[in-house]
Amino acid sequence: QVQLVESGGGLVQAGGSLRLSCVASGRILGIRDMGWYRQAPGEERESVAAITSGASTDYADSVKGRFTISRDNAKNTVYLQMNSLKPEDTAVYYCNAEIIRSYSGGRANSNTFWGRGTQVTVSS
Repeated sequence: QVQLVESGGGLVQAGGSLRLSCVASGRILGIRDMGWYRQAPGEERESVAAITSGASTDYADSVKGRFTISRDNAKNTVYLQMNSLKPEDTAVYYCNAEIIRSYSGGRANSNTFWGRGTQVTVSS
C-alpha cells in the first residue's frame, strides 16, 4: 500500500522558517499532482500549495510570496519551504498526492493519498 509520511514540522518563532518534506512509498507507478493542505483547530482544511507533474505551482493568497512548493520525482518527495512564518500559519500540515496505482483498459488508474500530518506551531 501507498504511504505518505510528512516531516519537518515543529515550533518556530514568528519570522522563522521551516521546510516540510513528504515522502511517498509503496506501490507507485507514477505521481501526478502533489500538494500541501493545513487545518487549524476549529477550522476547515484549506489548500496551501499545489504542484503538478509538469512543475506548475499554485498557492493560497495567504502564503503567496512566503511559501515555495517543489518536488523531487526521483525521490517521490514533495517539499514546502515556509519562510516569514506567522502565528496564523499554525496548523497541522498534510501532504497529498495523486498516485497512479495500475493500468486498465489503456488508462491509468489513480487515487489520492494523504499523509497523517505534521504539526507546525508559530509563536508570536
